[in-house]
Amino acid sequence: METIGWIGAILFAICGLPQAIQCAKYGHSRGLNWFFLAAWLGGEILTIIYIWPKQDYPLLFNYLLNLVFLGVMIRYKIWERQ
Repeated sequence: METIGWIGAILFAICGLPQAIQCAKYGHSRGLNWFFLAAWLGGEILTIIYIWPKQDYPLLFNYLLNLVFLGVMIRYKIWERQ
């Protein structure tokens, strides 16, 4: 079950990677709605707070990596590259 958890967490975590790459490539994230980004950020932070004491490492990996990808998207939402 641990292996299944890790595989699922890794697959779920990399879902944000293509969007983060696209934002970095084009220098903006104009197609992403602010509410979507804010809700995703809030969900990530609250879930990390919930999971941290449980030390569920596959889920922590998932949410922390998604937080990194989300950070890239928000960065290009605030500061577009010219």
